[in-house]
Amino acid sequence: MNEKHLEIIELELAILIRRATNLSSHKKLGTLDRSAYLLLRRIANKGAAGVKVLAEEFMLDISTISRQAAALEQKGYLYRIPDPSDGRSYKLDITELGTTVFKEHKQARLERISEKIVDWPEDEREAFGKLLKKFNESLKL
Repeated sequence: MNEKHLEIIELELAILIRRATNLSSHKKLGTLDRSAYLLLRRIANKGAAGVKVLAEEFMLDISTISRQAAALEQKGYLYRIPDPSDGRSYKLDITELGTTVFKEHKQARLERISEKIVDWPEDEREAFGKLLKKFNESLKL
């Protein structure tokens, strides 16, 4: 592996993480933090899920997902569905309010990103998306 290329990737990733954090915390994006946004997005797109499943998907502890979900429940964005096959467990699903807040937040994020890449040719946007997805896939355990 070319050391120079690796060093460029390492530096650009560090800068990307810093700038992406700044971008996503912009006032225009509302009140959802990254973890809340990702949980709502996952449930909105794939449906209700248990805490264990979510913890595995996000590679986090069950206690972390439980804490994040509880905060979203308190805001009225998620609710619990009892698991009929196991009276002790439940699944989390998104409320109408949670869906509305998620969609607004997603739209604001898309607009902010669009502003940054408006001058890029479409083939570069496509390639960048594919490479980001490929890199994220390689980070899975």
